[in-house]
Amino acid sequence: MDRLPEMWCVVLLSLLAWAYADPTMYGEILSPNYPQAYPNEVEKTWDIEVPKGHGIHLYFTHLDIELSEDCAYDSVQIKSEGHIEGNLCGQRASKNPDSPVVEEFQILSNKLQVVFKSDFSNEERFTGFAAYYVAVDINECTDFADVPCSHFCNNFIGGFFCSCPPEYFLHDDMRNCGVNCSGDVFTEMIGEITSPNYPNTYPENSRCEYQILLEEGFRVVLTVREEDFDVEPANSEGHCPDSLIFVAGNKQFGPYCGNRFPGPLKIETNSNAVNVIFQTDKTGQKKGWKLRYYGDPIPCPKKVDANSVWEPEKEKYVFKDVVKIACLDGFEVVEGSVGITSFYSTCQSNGKWTHSKLECQPVDCGMPETITNGQFQAPEDTAFGSVIHYTCKEPYYYMENEGDGEYRCSKDGSWVNELLGTELPRCVPVCGVPSKPFVATQRIFGGSPADIESFPWQVFFTNPWGGGALIDENWVLTAAHVVEENHDPEMYVGSTSVVTSILKKSATLLKPERVIIHPGWKAKSSATRTNFDNDIALIQLKNPVEMGSKISPICLPGNSSDYDPSQGVLGLISGWGRTEKKKQHITRKLLGAKLPIVPLSKCQEVKETDNGMDPKSFVYTDNMICAGGEQGVDSCSGDSGGAFAVQDPNTENTKFYVAGLVSWGPKCGTYGLYTHVKNYIDWIRKTMQENSVPSED
Repeated sequence: MDRLPEMWCVVLLSLLAWAYADPTMYGEILSPNYPQAYPNEVEKTWDIEVPKGHGIHLYFTHLDIELSEDCAYDSVQIKSEGHIEGNLCGQRASKNPDSPVVEEFQILSNKLQVVFKSDFSNEERFTGFAAYYVAVDINECTDFADVPCSHFCNNFIGGFFCSCPPEYFLHDDMRNCGVNCSGDVFTEMIGEITSPNYPNTYPENSRCEYQILLEEGFRVVLTVREEDFDVEPANSEGHCPDSLIFVAGNKQFGPYCGNRFPGPLKIETNSNAVNVIFQTDKTGQKKGWKLRYYGDPIPCPKKVDANSVWEPEKEKYVFKDVVKIACLDGFEVVEGSVGITSFYSTCQSNGKWTHSKLECQPVDCGMPETITNGQFQAPEDTAFGSVIHYTCKEPYYYMENEGDGEYRCSKDGSWVNELLGTELPRCVPVCGVPSKPFVATQRIFGGSPADIESFPWQVFFTNPWGGGALIDENWVLTAAHVVEENHDPEMYVGSTSVVTSILKKSATLLKPERVIIHPGWKAKSSATRTNFDNDIALIQLKNPVEMGSKISPICLPGNSSDYDPSQGVLGLISGWGRTEKKKQHITRKLLGAKLPIVPLSKCQEVKETDNGMDPKSFVYTDNMICAGGEQGVDSCSGDSGGAFAVQDPNTENTKFYVAGLVSWGPKCGTYGLYTHVKNYIDWIRKTMQENSVPSED
């Protein structure tokens, strides 16, 4: 026996389900206490649901509810899918002597909600209502305004199914019909494509997709004659209900529609792959369209070069053409380290020649590139074999890269160093070497007068009054509390005096690009800060600083334990902070001092701070260095952020690195606390690396 078609199996299963339906096919609804009087202040809801594909016939055989305007007191309300189908109150009597029905509703949905409400009184003893519901079949093909099927709709008890005419198929949505007209791929160099049934009427409600796929190196050219195009015209809004579209890469041609082809009769797509898409709606079919296509080889440009000859010579070169390019006498092509007088080049599928960068030219390296903070002596000749030497501006810069700075003109036209190749040398500032040694002439609170040449890394902040340390031509290191409230600080370098008139004449103004405070620094929680842990910040400069005798960076510490200075090691400090003689005023001249490193406990043992607080209320961590002594030499207000410079233990010559930053102190003239920079060296280097390219003005 032949198997039943799949759709009729669906119908049969639905009929069987209906035959063995559960009690949700019908039911009874009674008001509370029915047939006795319903109680006061009650609200009850009945949710009714019958099988899908059915509607609900709801009818009342008894209705006796207190009457009020808009049924405001007592009522029975019928809802379906959020819509109120009815709101009943009062009394009803049957108008048909052969039927007890006093009120009824026909609901097209399979879900219904009945809500009964009563207020605080039922003095006349109203008895409520009695209602019944039954599931009824819905004819989906006729009962609704929108027909669910594009072609044929077939109703059955509890549902419906769609079917199609011959040569059509039912889409996955099981409602719309279409024709099989997609999937063809055209690979021949010349071809023709038509709409389905052309020149007869094309099918409705269909999407046809074809692809023209030619060998790379050929561009698809489409041609359409006006008389070969008849598609449903655009509507009043200018939209094509049926349309023909060509898609080549990220470029679209169309949509096209109308009884004459509206586009260019010749379309050059500049692509070897073109998708042809024909979309139709449910109405307005025409005879369709016919197009022709062919593959046009991609051209390659002919280079006009007085130094070479092309063989064979043509007016136009296209894909797969091969030419021999021969250099004239006195010219050559340098490829690697070998000079050749001729080479072959092939026109590629992308419209470019192979070996397109090779040219016949005299070998000449040209004038060498300049380097920042360095120079070279202009050579007499820049041809192959010539030699130049790069040098840095000593003694303030040195050559960071390996190599001796000697570059030779090579056969490929580049200046080449034996170790670095074509990479240029880099001149970087010499760090930690002051041009003038610091000599302490007195040991009093505030230190001794100092020249800026002894502390060329010293940076002056105007607001708040403080200091910093230049660690690179693009970076300043300072204390976090100096810049936490000013992310656009005004800074100067290169001057001993901070008098405004002198600063503008002799100092160099530094413009900040960004201020980066250590993430571990905590915002001040009260009027007086007691926690200076992680008191460190970096300032990136908009422009690099030019180095000299008065301006040069201090070195950063290394990662080894050698850069953990031990107790008793002397460090240099400098700044324009408060002095003993002028406790309420900061100094205008740079002062310097030598301080020994002491145990952290020395700072903790100071009996009272300058503002009368107990030093024990402050936070002390391993990120701090204590320095100072009984002689009254100390950093103080206005010195914050300046460097605590210690001689590098791994160099024979005198070189200083920044071991600490002036952070805070319990009492000026006793001991001071300095941020231990080595603990932050990884953060410093990572931050500088991630922000290595400063923006320009």
